[in-house]
Amino acid sequence: MSNQLENLRQFTTIVADAGEFAEIKKYRPTDSTTNPSLIQKAAALPEYQFLIQEAIIFGKKHGKTRAEQLGLALDRVFVNFGVEILKIVPGRVSTEVDARLSFDMKGSIEKARELISFYESAKIPRERVLIKLASTWEGIRAAEILEKEGIHCNMTLLFSMAQALACADAKVTLISPFVGRILDWYKKAENRSSYPPAEDPGVISVTEIYNYFKKMGIKTQIMGASFRNTDEIIELAGCDLLTIAPSLLAQLEASTVAVPRKLDPAKAKAMAIAPIHLDEKQFRWMLNENAMATEKLSEGIRVFAKDIVTLEKHLATLL
Repeated sequence: MSNQLENLRQFTTIVADAGEFAEIKKYRPTDSTTNPSLIQKAAALPEYQFLIQEAIIFGKKHGKTRAEQLGLALDRVFVNFGVEILKIVPGRVSTEVDARLSFDMKGSIEKARELISFYESAKIPRERVLIKLASTWEGIRAAEILEKEGIHCNMTLLFSMAQALACADAKVTLISPFVGRILDWYKKAENRSSYPPAEDPGVISVTEIYNYFKKMGIKTQIMGASFRNTDEIIELAGCDLLTIAPSLLAQLEASTVAVPRKLDPAKAKAMAIAPIHLDEKQFRWMLNENAMATEKLSEGIRVFAKDIVTLEKHLATLL
């Protein structure tokens, strides 16, 4: 009898949410995502020091000032991990732009171009790389420009329909709505310990985005992310992609409970859903009116920035 992970593969592309190579190899995902927190943790392990050392050497060689050396070394670390991951997965890897650039459109574009140039110098075609940007207005506008250059983007820290709509308008390749972090907020705000899977606020959010995109024929892919339990994953069976941490992949692999398809483009097409149009003012107002999305977006940027600073400090000692 096949397990839940194999059953899920029938409807959904499986993506590993990991920075450690052994974990990625074990579950045979199509793609893999990384983020500053995952890379910061992996970079401290002995088996990955060769990637750190290469980044240090690269930074020293090409940077004129210490600040330039550190910046180059930091970017090189993320790309080095991505290159190694692409030796394992047949599809794409997501590499994140420095979270401290989340409100800097020009800086985000320049950083994305630099990351892609590093990949291309390693003989990795840009089709195999997704540049991750925070789903701020500035990040979305940066992605719009990058997509026109053939640099494909994965919009992260996405918690609301307003963000999803703006990303669709920008014709980005992929969005990553965060399921578990939405659940975290509602559990705290409503003083609840749990929700039935179908009533999970994160599941509901991604389902609404999925149905809207499929109804409107939007090509942007949807990749559910940031899961807290396998129930959330099973409720989103049929989503274009799901990026899943190794601990949850293990649970799915160990279970033989049936996995019915929950999200279906044909069913979405038949739904009565009205189109929504928004400009920058409407985007900012909709986001402002959504306390959960506003708070989780800001918090997520702070957390990723903090982990980048931690990694940066470690690299500075090696320089």
